[in-house]
Amino acid sequence: MSFPENPSGEDLSKVLATRILDVPDYPKPGVVFKDITPLLGDPESFALVVGAMAEQVRAAGATRVAGLEARGFILAAPVALAAGVGFVPVRKAGKLPRATYREDYVLEYATATIEVHRDAFAPGERVMIVDDILATGGTAVAAANLVRDAGAVPVGLSVLMELDFLQGRRRFAKAVPDAGIATLLAV
Repeated sequence: MSFPENPSGEDLSKVLATRILDVPDYPKPGVVFKDITPLLGDPESFALVVGAMAEQVRAAGATRVAGLEARGFILAAPVALAAGVGFVPVRKAGKLPRATYREDYVLEYATATIEVHRDAFAPGERVMIVDDILATGGTAVAAANLVRDAGAVPVGLSVLMELDFLQGRRRFAKAVPDAGIATLLAV
């Protein structure tokens, strides 16, 4: 499967910035939600994102992509397919049918628990974590912990967008110092 070059020749971050909308006070007052649905609705832009993220997976030598519920799934599954590696869902608590590892964490505006099947990864397997947004880093760190709990190695984090002011990069790098962090758009 191949993905097109950027047809407009514009910098990818500029393309993305025009297709991601700010929604103030969602899901609660004071939070500015980043709505990626316009990006997903534009097949050329979506294909560019998938292609760029798949290249990050290949560059890291990952053998699996772990996608974070829910918007991370939308990106991670086609990224894994494009990179020629398997996809593993990291789900909210209670959504997986078999034995799981679970990890509690704090979000920008809430607390949550995520899980992964105990047999999701082979021992020592190299895993790229994919999500839509890197905010405080709580979800990404929790996912990396689950990857390690399952006997695999988190080799990187690939996100569509990073909210610099929340310093999630610093938190992830401290918790997973040997993993790279790749961002398509920083705001």
